[in-house]
Amino acid sequence: MIEGRERGWALAAVGMLLVSTDSFFIRLADFDSWTISFLFACSSTLALGAYFLVRTKEPLHRAFRREPWSLAGLALLSSATQISFVTAVNHTAVSNVVVIVAATPIVSAGLAWLLLRERTSRRVAIAIAVTVLGVVIVVGGSFGSPTLDGDLLALLAILLVSLSLVLWRRSPDIDRPLALALSSATMALITAPFASIGAAPLRVFVAAGLMGLIFNPLGRLAYTTAPRYAPTAEVALFTPIETVAATIWAWVFFSERPAAPTVVGGVVVLVAVLYGTVGGRRRPLVRPTGS
Repeated sequence: MIEGRERGWALAAVGMLLVSTDSFFIRLADFDSWTISFLFACSSTLALGAYFLVRTKEPLHRAFRREPWSLAGLALLSSATQISFVTAVNHTAVSNVVVIVAATPIVSAGLAWLLLRERTSRRVAIAIAVTVLGVVIVVGGSFGSPTLDGDLLALLAILLVSLSLVLWRRSPDIDRPLALALSSATMALITAPFASIGAAPLRVFVAAGLMGLIFNPLGRLAYTTAPRYAPTAEVALFTPIETVAATIWAWVFFSERPAAPTVVGGVVVLVAVLYGTVGGRRRPLVRPTGS
């Protein structure tokens, strides 16, 4: 049975593997960002809301009253992150988005130190640097000519997701399904006025439905639970798995055979993650004050 820090690593890895399918479904939908975001948010709200109701016997109002500010903050941050990511993928190359998102460990470690005074070990710092190098190798030959808007939105997304990770870490006992369901509901409310439901073809509903009902909710549940067991910087270290996995999905489903740099970069990322996590498994876990 996986316990402690290792459980956090496993949850983070599985979570990012599932979330890595987001860019695939967004590109499969091939429609405007507002409509995709709205349909995804609606299906995600249904899935996470149903899970909350089945899993939790506590009344909704009582669960919300326990940590209202944390729930509200996570709802806003998570919904804004999803909107930024969907729009970024639609405005620049997927490779650009995922390589920028790979900087999440650096931003998360910095924010965790600034806001939680959670120190990052030398081993994890080295692993973060090597991980970013690996991601650069993977996408180095496919930058193309990215648009500024898409890249800026991707940068906004990593800032928001890093803040979310810190808040998840700061509130380890918060109800994860409820917080994620609220974030999806918030996202639906924000995007509803701009969605073009009537003009959307069937593929948009199928792609957004699969993304919102199955893959993304399961991935977010796993990834946001990880900070309960492992420090923020170590959880964020698994973010680049999305970059490598997204390349594999493109190979499997669109016959886009990965180039040699992709294989090399993938190996570098895997080695870095193993070095930063399993390689330092004997280190004691020090939880931040108040968590």
